[in-house]
Amino acid sequence: MISVASASVTDAPVQGVEHWTAKGDVRLFLWEKFVGSPEGKPVVLFVHGSSMASQPTFDLHVPGRPDSSVMDWFARRGFACWCVDMEGYGRSDKSRDIFCDISNGVDDLAAATDYMRKARGIESVMAYGISSGALRAALFAQRHPGRVSRLALDAFVWTGEGAPTLLQRRKKLPEFIAKKRRPIDRAFVYSIFERDHPECAERSVVDAFADAILALDDSMPNGTYIDMCSKLPLVDPAQITMPTIVLRGQYDGIAAFDDLIEFFKRLPSPDKQFSVMAGISHASFQQKNYLTVYHILHAWFTQPAPVYAGH
Repeated sequence: MISVASASVTDAPVQGVEHWTAKGDVRLFLWEKFVGSPEGKPVVLFVHGSSMASQPTFDLHVPGRPDSSVMDWFARRGFACWCVDMEGYGRSDKSRDIFCDISNGVDDLAAATDYMRKARGIESVMAYGISSGALRAALFAQRHPGRVSRLALDAFVWTGEGAPTLLQRRKKLPEFIAKKRRPIDRAFVYSIFERDHPECAERSVVDAFADAILALDDSMPNGTYIDMCSKLPLVDPAQITMPTIVLRGQYDGIAAFDDLIEFFKRLPSPDKQFSVMAGISHASFQQKNYLTVYHILHAWFTQPAPVYAGH
């Protein structure tokens, strides 16, 4: 039985362990962080988005900005934290000539959780996904409900209706379909923070984020963009049976409010929440109000299971 992590914080060092697994012939990189021993701890699996690998998103370090690594923050509060580079991203295999779409990412998560079970005896995880990572996490939870005990969907998109960022992105759909990958550079990373509501993130954080992203990749797969522009909805909320929280940044141009409310209404679990995060646009963990996101997630991942009265 895994106990729920307490709010107590330890000053003990956080350890990082590199793991590798295979999805057929494809090598996938996994990163694990914890304090002391990983045994007996609740597990969070962080799922990255379309335009950056996992470590820049979830294990970022910025001088003068405490707790920039969400993995370290949760590890110090008693969790074992994992992330995985999807195929085509970061340190994982990029050799196949494919688009690396949402469904392919779900297969990556299946391979990752297979490995986590064998390596650490982990039967289920609490999953957090952001942007297209939220789509991956939700579709993974739909296909493998027994592997996800609690789900957090940040910057999620269901049908895409009313999302101005996707409206602009659809104009480039022929370009995305024409090539498997698109180039990225520093200006592209900056555009993520400038498109919705400028000044939600500090320049030093965006600089560090860009450095970390570009150290691993100079291009990104187009599959998630194609899916989000032309194939939504990919997820059936009626099949997301586990407790679920939907997080929406106040200024997010992808996660349209009414679209998310309609998705939320259809989630069958009575143990569900919808949280609007003030002062946040799209990349939650790199915003000035990142500690708000940590607080919401920690409360969600440590919430006691409800006791239901008999009928």
